[in-house]
Amino acid sequence: MSLKDDDSGDHDQNEENSTQKDGEKEKTDRDKSQSGGKRKAVVPGPAEHPLQYNYTFWYSRRTPGRPTSSQSYEQNIKQIGTFASVEQFWKFYSHMVRPGDLTGHSDFHLFKEGIKPMWEDDANKNGGKWIIRLRKGLASRCWENLILAMLGEQFMVGEEICGAVVSVRFQEDIISIWNKTASDQATTARIRDTLRRVLNLPPNTIMEYKTHTDSIKMPGRLGPQRLLFQNLWKPRLNVP
Repeated sequence: MSLKDDDSGDHDQNEENSTQKDGEKEKTDRDKSQSGGKRKAVVPGPAEHPLQYNYTFWYSRRTPGRPTSSQSYEQNIKQIGTFASVEQFWKFYSHMVRPGDLTGHSDFHLFKEGIKPMWEDDANKNGGKWIIRLRKGLASRCWENLILAMLGEQFMVGEEICGAVVSVRFQEDIISIWNKTASDQATTARIRDTLRRVLNLPPNTIMEYKTHTDSIKMPGRLGPQRLLFQNLWKPRLNVP
């Protein structure tokens, strides 16, 4: 399966109507599936190397500068697929566009199966995320190193890790890793230190931890006003 970026820019009314119809169709299909029995579980194949948790890839794209409600944001997230083994991961990943080749406001999400890449999800609502801003040209390498470390359980924080996101923007790219409990300082510190190691970050790299509660309070899902302010004084990571 090859995932290619959408070339469209601004969304017009027809696109919004189409998105709404697609969302209604997906809900109908989901209801039919549930009424007919449980969805078939994703399991490792014969002789495959199982992961500790199943994970799901997601993709989203939005129009910059337009505030997004939780409902429209959820409709805009497209599920790519779920995998349970190392081999199944590579089958998805090897056919996906790399973050550095995406355009516009696009995001890849990789979360444990059953956790939606939304602040409001039960697994995320009391948590937060470490954020690192990257200059252009680094997203693909950093994203791959991050998700391989996550799948390989290198963070050593039990069930705290929820998932990771790479966000492609016009002037910079952003990677983040989400955890369940924002108030657990020992866990967030271990995640930070592991992140520095697996990404080989310089000692002076600026890393920001943001709770999802703070994110929800901000205007718009991405808080463009605050992000603009931060970009005026926060240097982006410049890895040699």
